[in-house]
Amino acid sequence: MLSTWRPAAMTLVAVTALAIPFQALAAPGGEKDNCEAPEDPFVCVGAGTPERPPGERPGGMGGTGGSGGGSNSSRVCTYEKMVPEPPADSSVWEGHKPGDGAVYIERCFEKSDPAGTTVVRIFWSKQQPAAAPAVDSAVLAQQAVDKMLLRGPDIGITPKPGGRGVVGMPVYMWTTTGPETYGPNTASATAGPVSVTATARVSKIVWQMGDGKTVTCTTAGTPYKAEYGKKPSPDCGHRYNVPSSTTSSGKFHVTATSTWTVDWQVTGGGQTGELTEIRDSAVDITVAEVQVLN
Repeated sequence: MLSTWRPAAMTLVAVTALAIPFQALAAPGGEKDNCEAPEDPFVCVGAGTPERPPGERPGGMGGTGGSGGGSNSSRVCTYEKMVPEPPADSSVWEGHKPGDGAVYIERCFEKSDPAGTTVVRIFWSKQQPAAAPAVDSAVLAQQAVDKMLLRGPDIGITPKPGGRGVVGMPVYMWTTTGPETYGPNTASATAGPVSVTATARVSKIVWQMGDGKTVTCTTAGTPYKAEYGKKPSPDCGHRYNVPSSTTSSGKFHVTATSTWTVDWQVTGGGQTGELTEIRDSAVDITVAEVQVLN
């Protein structure tokens, strides 16, 4: 008989053909189900459906050496020596005696499996198998970021595009705020037993004003209101000293570039890190000189 444990974070499938204690394989608080083990091969996957990973035979690494990550880079396996060892008369020793090699516990999962299913089995091996590369948490963090929709600033500016500003008057720049334009924006990614949660926020917006000047703002900016009159923006503003007619297009091409800072952490504590994403957007505005009448 086999036992299948399904903890909250993943499905854990224990594999064996022997009556060997499996306390070491059980997940704390796990829920136990049963499925029948076929005589050959003895792999139990899912809800009672016996299968065998391609190219595998009972005896695992001791028999074929094919259960690690070498032939299939998407498969990640870890190994540990079974403690306590099975009885000397157990058939899992494959005719060998305790002390001649050892019995190991193998835990494998496919990186591409969205369910995070982990298959667990035991086998004899002359030497301890080499584990496949561990899950790279930073790679999972980038996968989480790829699930987010991060945009450039949703530009607000005075003068408005299509309108007309005046040289020397205060220019206000801002972006509407939301998960896609300013943050926070959160997503997660999982591979086997490892889950990473990433949260992205805009840390700064660099405004290239089209007149050769650059303004860096560490806030979303303040939307302009009529009652502000000629007061300058309190946190993100500019003044043009020349009209846009001095450019070849007759307009100032204003580009706003957001730096998204992404903080990520392995779920449940542990490894943390930071990523950076860049997004931009642009508008064209017209600024004219004041015409003085005599």
